[in-house]
Amino acid sequence: MNKQAFTNTTMETIQWFIFLLASTVALPIVIGAIYEMNFIELSGLMQRTFFVVGVASLLQGLFGHKLPIMEGPAGIWISIFSVMAITGLQDGTSLEETLRSLQTTMMLTGLFLLLFGVFKISQKILPIFTPLVTGTFFFLLTVQLSGTFLQGMLGLQQGAGTIQVMDAALAFLTFFLVLGLSIFARGWLSSYAVFIGIVIGWVAYLLIVGGQDTEGEVSVFAVPEVLAFGMPTFNFGMIPIAFITAVIIISNVVASIVAVNQTLDIKPKDRRAQVDRGTTFSGIGTGLSGMFSGIANVPLATSAGFIALTGQKRKAPFIYASALLIVLTFFPPLVALVSSIPSPIANAALMASFVQLVGLAINNVSMTTLDSRKVTIIGVAYLIGMGTMFLPPEVFADLPGIVQNLVSNGLLLGTGLVIIIEQLWKDKEETSYTK
Repeated sequence: MNKQAFTNTTMETIQWFIFLLASTVALPIVIGAIYEMNFIELSGLMQRTFFVVGVASLLQGLFGHKLPIMEGPAGIWISIFSVMAITGLQDGTSLEETLRSLQTTMMLTGLFLLLFGVFKISQKILPIFTPLVTGTFFFLLTVQLSGTFLQGMLGLQQGAGTIQVMDAALAFLTFFLVLGLSIFARGWLSSYAVFIGIVIGWVAYLLIVGGQDTEGEVSVFAVPEVLAFGMPTFNFGMIPIAFITAVIIISNVVASIVAVNQTLDIKPKDRRAQVDRGTTFSGIGTGLSGMFSGIANVPLATSAGFIALTGQKRKAPFIYASALLIVLTFFPPLVALVSSIPSPIANAALMASFVQLVGLAINNVSMTTLDSRKVTIIGVAYLIGMGTMFLPPEVFADLPGIVQNLVSNGLLLGTGLVIIIEQLWKDKEETSYTK
């Protein structure tokens, strides 16, 4: 490898590494707040989640679908963690006991995914994921997470009740800097737009706002703890939740594979086998999340937005970044350091990558002519799916836990509606991703 190639690979690896960190760091903080974790407990959760993200992404890239798709915490698991905390407290179950139940739920979900992949059940579901379904999934995903990202950019994720003007100003500076470099710059400035934007935003934040205060001490070296929440607990009510969650995660697997293949302009020889392998290793990653008491992962379609934004289409830097993330987790002080990326800056960089995902949504939905049938299906899914996102969680409190997990999530509800209506209202010329 010559010097220029080595430099390019190093820079691309660093940029992928920062993307992995920025995509992971926010959700453990949210879960930590829900479960009233102190600094040491939150640091442990962060360490274990980073570890599983690195391992799951590495396994997928090498042996699973073999694409540069990050396996990371996502909205479906935030919903499950949140709903189980609320319903647990209502039933008199402590937060600690709920976390032990969640370990079991993640391991059961991983087992179902593993079985779906190994016995090629996931490929039998593939025909239902038409361009209309995946396009709707991408669009609702951007709508659902844009609110979270915008809250972070405005400084509202640290418990503030009003917009933090300086946080917001620096976040939008980072957002437009990343977009501007990726669109208008040339050469390395365009390729490393995310890296440059986060570094400039982070330095500016430290100089103007200051660093974040932490309390407590962490070990210099520590192996991620197995079953950190305690011995898993089991009840039969977990089985249907785990099964339905596994089926829903398959939609993430398909959508992510489709998005990245489109972005890389790859036409796989056997998409069914690719989905089966992706599902199998998603199961392994989800099971590891339960074993290591982290937050379970799904393949993140935002990886396609990152690739399109930066133009980085090689897989090797993604593999190196995943391995680097695994190594990092054995050194808690480094985990604490990288976790100190200011929330407004991290959210701004992620929001910029979502601009490309909106484009993928539009491309998929408009892949075939939008006749009255498709417009009606999209309209129903968008209105109900997005409408659900604006409803407060407590309105679903009287419903059974498994139903709460489904109907309180606008992304799942909207995507499910498209699938159901499209299957009931058939079109002979409908296109799917089975070929």
